[in-house]
Parts: sequence; structure tokens; C-alpha cells
Amino acid sequence: MKNGFAVFFAVLVALGGSWCGFVLAPVLQLGTAKQTEVLNSGETYPIQRIGDATLGLQVYRANGCAACHTEQVRQEGVKCDVVLTGYGKNPAAVSNLVSSLVLQGLTKDEADAKADKITGIGGKTEVHIVATGPDISRGWGVRRSVAADFLYDSPVQLGSLRVGPDLANAGARLGNANWQLLHLYAPKAAAKNSAMPSFKFLFEVRKKNGGASSPDALNLPEEFAPAAGYEVVPKPEAKQLAAYLLSLRADAPLYEAPFSVAQVSTNAPDNKK
Repeated sequence: MKNGFAVFFAVLVALGGSWCGFVLAPVLQLGTAKQTEVLNSGETYPIQRIGDATLGLQVYRANGCAACHTEQVRQEGVKCDVVLTGYGKNPAAVSNLVSSLVLQGLTKDEADAKADKITGIGGKTEVHIVATGPDISRGWGVRRSVAADFLYDSPVQLGSLRVGPDLANAGARLGNANWQLLHLYAPKAAAKNSAMPSFKFLFEVRKKNGGASSPDALNLPEEFAPAAGYEVVPKPEAKQLAAYLLSLRADAPLYEAPFSVAQVSTNAPDNKK
């Protein structure tokens, strides 16, 4: 009887500890999370998804996209760049000084010291914060992912395997609905090295009405196009999934994940994505 009670108590403690660690602690930490403020801006982040983008999250989940894609950008640290914004009244001296200095990949103290040298002879500078790490260098994001990025996701699709690229910032770097739909229907038509399977079941192959293509029809390369007189059009689920992918834009500088907005750039899709 004594042994039975000990076993029961041990199991109770183990289950209770697990529940506290995996359920209670996250709820206490993040359960009351609210929108946060974008650095140097009166704007709030994130903005709740609406319409097709909200439905698209469920399409993403239903089709197991998180099995091959993550939505969590990793970051190893930050560096600082000194950016010259003006030569002032002594452009020759400023130009000579700038050409003799390394102004990228610095620590904050190094960046401040070099900025002071330049401003000391009349130049104007800004110190930019740049996130660093393999995911950043791949162009998958401009900063690490934080809890605020997932405030309105239910369920959160963090993923754990990267057969394909991380998608946390896909809407910023691949911000074209036509490209997204083409990639879903014929991945290799949009990115020749893509390992993604085709999601043709999200599209309809139908006969053209009066011989003319409809506005929604995909513009497919010849090797992926249907038979003559037919067209490929996205079903509502395909449009919803594309809208969700375009809504993934973790590109706001936050207190817990700062970077300088000047570093953000929008890149056209390429065959690496």
C-alpha cells in the first residue's frame, strides 16, 4: 500500500510538473501578449490577417506545409554599419577619411567611434543595426523571429524541418500572387531547382470559354501548360493559400529584435527559393 501511494505521488508530480512546464508557463508568459510598437514609429505590430489570408493558414496546415517549411528565422547576433549621409562643408577630407576606414560589420563601440571621427570633420553619419546569421544571409528575413510575429496565428506553424526555405518573411521577398500560384501548381516552372511537390489538386483544368483565357488563368510555360484550348485556374483554396503566404512579412523592427529599416530590400523571386 505504501509503495502504491509512492508510485501514485511520483506520477502525479511528474505529470503536474510537465503540465506546469509545457502548458502553464507558456500561458503565463505569452497568454496576455498584445500588439507591440514598431521601433521609431507610431505603428503597431502585427496586424491581424483578414479574409483569404486567414483562411489560407488553415489550407497551409491542412496540406502539411509545415512538414517541409519553417516559419522561424534564426539570428546569431548583430553588427553595426556606419553609413555616410552627407559630406558637409569639407567633402574632400570626409571622402579621404571614409575611404581609409572599415565601416561595416562593427561592434556598437567601434561604429560610434568611427562615426565620431567622421562627424568631427563635418561629415554626417548614421549607425545602422544589422542582424547577422545564416538565415539572414540567405535572405530569409531581416531579424530573428519573436513571439509577437505569431500573435494572430492559430495554430502557430513553426515547423522543424527545412526541405524548402523558411517562409517567415516570404511575403516580403516573394510578394507576387501570380508567382505564388504558379509555384503551387508547377514548382519547377517558378523555381527550376524546387523540391516542392505540385499542388495541382488546388487548381482546375478547364476548357477555355470562347477560346479566350480567363483573367485568373495561369500563364504557364509550354512544358507545363495544359492541352490546346484548355486553361488552369486556381480554386478558392489556392488563392487563400497564396494570400496567406503573401501575408508572411516579419519585417518590422521591434524592441526585442531591432534592425535598421534602411537595410530592408525586396528581392525578386529566383531559382534558389
